[in-house]
Amino acid sequence: MNSLLASFTLAQRELIRFYRQRSRIVGSLAMPVIVWALLGTGLQAAFPSGVGKETREFLKYFFPGNLILTIVFTSIFSNISVIEDRHEGFLQSVLVSPLSPLSIVMGKVVGGALIALFQGLFFLALAPLAGFHFSISDLLLVTLSISSISLAMTALGFLFAWRLDSVQGFHAVMNLVLFPMWLLSGAFFPAESASKFIKPVMYLNPLTYGMWSLRGAMSGQLQASEILIQVAVVCCFGLVFLGAAVLLVNKKRELAA
Repeated sequence: MNSLLASFTLAQRELIRFYRQRSRIVGSLAMPVIVWALLGTGLQAAFPSGVGKETREFLKYFFPGNLILTIVFTSIFSNISVIEDRHEGFLQSVLVSPLSPLSIVMGKVVGGALIALFQGLFFLALAPLAGFHFSISDLLLVTLSISSISLAMTALGFLFAWRLDSVQGFHAVMNLVLFPMWLLSGAFFPAESASKFIKPVMYLNPLTYGMWSLRGAMSGQLQASEILIQVAVVCCFGLVFLGAAVLLVNKKRELAA
């Protein structure tokens, strides 16, 4: 119970910190909307009409990709607090406490994942503008998909933030990692039509399975069982990232001792 309470407190701290940073809220919400509206409209206009459903309705096709963008960037960059806590001395205090490494990691990851989930659901409210309409069951599957992506990506961001010591370095490294992951997730083109050199990379990308589950839930093209399989794959990636994060925290604690 003490471990659960500690994890809950750390997660709550992340939410309070995010709520107090109004510019961060506006920036993380505005950027995907602008990208979707401008880039999606521009690319849609660049394609000739009548070449297929995906070209005629590229703005609709592009919407899940921008939803992924919102989730990923919010998830990853919520871990900047790890670097800030290290500089302020808070992280050192947590490390010398009797809390287990799992409690520390879960508190930070769950807090960041909840922020990403809220941001994703807020952007999802624009889905009717793109032509999406959901039933209650579809909405539950979409929320489940967003939750799995949020947890996996926040855990991945924690891994990088724990090893890096500057916010600037974290931004540079994560931008180098995030954009290729996003571009090769199926946000712009499906994995089935990718070249033989890119396709294996896409299948190794956890965001690809997140994109499949999210797009399948939003469009209704996949059965619930298929979506749950994709969500399970994303969760497996997330568990691997979480396990690696716990090992890093445990190693840091042993060195500090």
